[in-house]
Amino acid sequence: MTSQAVRLFRKMDGLFAVYKPQGVHWKHVRDSIESNLLKALNSCPPPAPQLAVQFQLLSGGENSSSKDVVLSPSMVPTLADHPLVTGPQFHKVHVGVGHRLDAFSSGVLVLGVGKGNGVLEHLCKSHVTRDYTLEGEFGKATDNFTHTGRVIEKTTYDHVTLDKLERVLAMIQGANQKALIMYSQVDLHTQEAYELAVRGLLYPHGKSPPILTGLRCIHFNPPHFTLEVQCVNETQKYLRKLIHEVGLELRTSAVCSGVRRTRDGPFKVENALTRQHWTAGSIIQAIAHFSKATRKIRKSEMYKQTAGQLNSNAQVQEQTRSQTEQINQQHVELSSSTSDTVVDRETPVTLSEGRTKH
Repeated sequence: MTSQAVRLFRKMDGLFAVYKPQGVHWKHVRDSIESNLLKALNSCPPPAPQLAVQFQLLSGGENSSSKDVVLSPSMVPTLADHPLVTGPQFHKVHVGVGHRLDAFSSGVLVLGVGKGNGVLEHLCKSHVTRDYTLEGEFGKATDNFTHTGRVIEKTTYDHVTLDKLERVLAMIQGANQKALIMYSQVDLHTQEAYELAVRGLLYPHGKSPPILTGLRCIHFNPPHFTLEVQCVNETQKYLRKLIHEVGLELRTSAVCSGVRRTRDGPFKVENALTRQHWTAGSIIQAIAHFSKATRKIRKSEMYKQTAGQLNSNAQVQEQTRSQTEQINQQHVELSSSTSDTVVDRETPVTLSEGRTKH
């Protein structure tokens, strides 16, 4: 019969999303969740101890003249499996991290537990788009493209209008669309390319630089503005540099004051767990909520291709290991047969020598 801790651990199998605050490293988020899950597992009540039969010697009394030994059986609990004897049942819970966020950024961070770590690896290798909101500020430039960096330049921005900003964004998005078509390796003169482009299913094959699939301004109040970005293969440093390049195209300068991820594939910000919900109960509910998305990732072509490659690699390793064992076995048999041949050659010599003496 399985214990309550084991039943709880079996439910921790899948993917879920949390909201990483700005200024917190992703490793701190992972370590906090691992600690909370481990604490919940080890705080479960232990199973009832097993009973063992113990015989006790009973005395016959002072006036008893009988010398027979009287034994009385009784059931007593065995404490060999008690947590105070064996220690905690679980010592480590591995939580995997998907597309990471640096300390400056905030937003959706996808994590995996149990078999979900394997699915998480395929999610990172797949070409899912991610949504961000980027907050920018005109009028200055810094050494790291953020508002907290060392200021290296100050400029005016009175000439910047929403119409000029939207034209620059359209130009940047057009250049990225050409790059997307080039890296997608699809013939533009085919019906397949047209249908993929209409449905928005074009994605780069293999390694590619960061590509923006969508870019628009959702808030403009100089010097502050906010952009909404959809992208593939991006990094947070690239997104901060994008704000800087927008400022240069507008003949001014700009810094990034915030990077917030709002979607990572099927995982959206409204379903991400905030810090007060990084508990075992909330995580299990989130895993159940995203079970459909997890199954969809497992059924994707990218998952099947990668899984096939892993299986083929495992088969090659198994074949190599079996061939090595066969070669070693042949060497052993060859060496043993060689030693037997030497003995057979020596024995007749000894016998002939004996007969000669007689």
